[in-house]
Amino acid sequence: MPKYLFQASYTQEGLRGLMEDGATGRREMAEQLVASLGGSIEAFYYAFGDSDLYVISELPDDASAAAASVAVGASGTASIKTTVLVTPETIDEAVKKSMGYPPPGS
Repeated sequence: MPKYLFQASYTQEGLRGLMEDGATGRREMAEQLVASLGGSIEAFYYAFGDSDLYVISELPDDASAAAASVAVGASGTASIKTTVLVTPETIDEAVKKSMGYPPPGS
């Protein structure tokens, strides 16, 4: 199943909700959201820096990952960035398929 990295930054409203629900409560909500889309959470971490939250999830497809992002973003409690994670084996396949590409101006 494809893996996705979700990075979220809470809004002020989202931080108030975090204080009310607790971090483990928000993790449970995220697990329920991802499970409802046929996936699972592999890692769930809070962090200091550009993003408040990092989640690695397995989901059936890009549409499911987009659905999760839209649901969280539409709540207005966090801004979210979604990244498709690619295995080394997939990169090996891609390199084998690579065609010649002339750079601009060549």
